[in-house]
Amino acid sequence: MEAPLTTILRLPERPPRLDSPRLSNNSQVNFVACQLFALFAAFWFRIYLSPGKTSPDVRHAFATIFGIYFVIFCFGWYSVHLFVLVLMCYGIMVTASVSSIHRYSFFVAMGYLTICHISRIYIFHYGILTTDFSGPLMIVTQKITTLAFQVHDGLGRRAEDLSAEQHRLAVKVKPSFLQYLSYLLNFMSVIAGPCNNFKDYIAFIEGRHMHMKLLEVNWKQRGFQSLPEPSPTGAVIRKLYMTLVSLLLFLTLTKTFPVTCLVDDWFVHKANFLTRLCYLYIVMQASKPKYYFAWTLADAVNNAAGFGFSGVDKNGNFCWDLLSNLNIWKIETATSFKMYLENWNIQTATWLKRVCYERVPWYPTVLTFVLSALWHGVYPGYYFTFLTGTLVTVAARMMRNNYRHYFLSSKALKVAYDVVTWVVTQLAVSYTVAPFVMLAVEPTISLYKSMYFYLHIISLLIILFLPVKPHAHIQRQPQTLNSVNKKKKD
Repeated sequence: MEAPLTTILRLPERPPRLDSPRLSNNSQVNFVACQLFALFAAFWFRIYLSPGKTSPDVRHAFATIFGIYFVIFCFGWYSVHLFVLVLMCYGIMVTASVSSIHRYSFFVAMGYLTICHISRIYIFHYGILTTDFSGPLMIVTQKITTLAFQVHDGLGRRAEDLSAEQHRLAVKVKPSFLQYLSYLLNFMSVIAGPCNNFKDYIAFIEGRHMHMKLLEVNWKQRGFQSLPEPSPTGAVIRKLYMTLVSLLLFLTLTKTFPVTCLVDDWFVHKANFLTRLCYLYIVMQASKPKYYFAWTLADAVNNAAGFGFSGVDKNGNFCWDLLSNLNIWKIETATSFKMYLENWNIQTATWLKRVCYERVPWYPTVLTFVLSALWHGVYPGYYFTFLTGTLVTVAARMMRNNYRHYFLSSKALKVAYDVVTWVVTQLAVSYTVAPFVMLAVEPTISLYKSMYFYLHIISLLIILFLPVKPHAHIQRQPQTLNSVNKKKKD
């Protein structure tokens, strides 16, 4: 999924479209300069403003000041929108009751974001702007709503009614103004994300982040004689290497297969169906490197500051993927629509799950896709993608539940199943995300007509004629502590 052909700068879900004809050189330079400066600032922050040398308040203040400077540098007066939203939602945080704080914060943040999306595109006409401030606004919206729900869980709900994850992330004390600003506007994530949990961020600022993660995995059983001090340097170097490779791929592959090819007369009217199928896949593959570049660089910035440690793997290696937004290997080898989505824009998927999918009482899949589309913006193409995604997700789940068990009896059958499902998944994703790229109704319909709406038709036939197997469904609602204790008593 990529940004519009007219994009200036859209993050984190839509990294900057560097090949846009309307993308100013200044915008490119500003974004890259900010992220590179943030990388150096992150190393300095970790070394010279470490928790052992400075107080949490000093670390909060410097992280906030740097973040505010980056936002103003990149977006000028448009950054006012960001500050207005933050101040409004802090007012809700300190004045609203804990039983309603999550609702007010969610509707104000999403409402303000939607108004900005509409005004930026349909009132001020997107193409005349030199920068697009919606990226940081989208990130802040995620953080505002995440924190509001976690405060509600910690202060407005009984512990036994929470799932294990909700209990772990619940915030028991409302944040101070400095903590609130630092969490939302810190220089490590204000430009390119990703979203993270308030308790993890506070633990990082106070110097408890790594030790807390090590205690979770029981470091003594991992072979360590004393509590280790993991260094992020190796992880940062690997991620910067991947960033460089992604940049090179963008400059070659993406330039060779631009999205505009999908509306060419040759593609729409002259190429045969198989050629269109393959070419669509190639074009969508070529659109990925800029996402890999932006998200991996953002991850490296956080790691360089010492944030993002997730524990120790089974081989005893330190892991720095707490804030990773994608798993490239799993994306490129995904054998199901679900597996693909779980490894693409991971932090946004996690946010959608925690504030919507696990909490709404009806139609969780549909409402989650609608929220995702609304969060992205108001281009019709987004809604084509997410509504098609809903259809494909349901159909894929039914196919898997009905037929996968037939292919598990031997290794050869399992390999054949994996190869076929890999091909089907990659083609289905390319078909589904094409409107996200094309944005408007006319080119989307033109593309789908040239593809005979094949995936829509197949998905509908599967949903209509395959039997539903309830026993194969995964339980949606997370187990609460109360339900766990009840099972123990039984």
